[in-house]
Amino acid sequence: MIGKLTGVIDTLATDHVILDVNGVGYVIFCSGNTLRKIGNQGSNCSLLIETHVREDHFHLYGFAGKEEKETFLELTKISGVGNKMALAILSVLSPGQLGLAISAQDKNALTQAPGVGPKLASRLLTELKDKLSFDGAITSSPTTTSGTTSSEPNPTADAVSALINLGYSRMEAFSVINNIAAKNDNLSVDELIRQGLSQLASA
Repeated sequence: MIGKLTGVIDTLATDHVILDVNGVGYVIFCSGNTLRKIGNQGSNCSLLIETHVREDHFHLYGFAGKEEKETFLELTKISGVGNKMALAILSVLSPGQLGLAISAQDKNALTQAPGVGPKLASRLLTELKDKLSFDGAITSSPTTTSGTTSSEPNPTADAVSALINLGYSRMEAFSVINNIAAKNDNLSVDELIRQGLSQLASA
């Protein structure tokens, strides 16, 4: 098994890189986010590797960081999400953005990835809800976020809903309101909305 490769970028393509490691060129499939991070042709590069061996192929999948590799592995555990689909999702959303989308239950953010329709997006939201934290890190036990539904009054959820109704995306609204609520206890809905609008306007 290959766990890591370090070498010189020989070729950059839309979905893979050829990495020259001591004269041997390895074809490594990567997400768009990783390909944008690793540099240009001729640059030194180090990638974490996930090796997939089958009777008909030997594929290497490369990641710029541990967080993306772990997220890739979680995605491929879900029915209907293969290796290429997982990379397509990670090309559109970084692990942190994916964690935020899951916390916000933002189906539209997931359907930006090619091949991810509403049904698969709903399944991703359900199955990853307790596996990705707000910042995209893998969690070993369920986490509670303000995106969780509750019968109790929830000013944070109400403020998020208000911003969405004003035209902001669910991810934008969820991120800014949760950040404000984390720094200020017991703010009213009106105050959360006011501060949220102020931060979004200055972004």
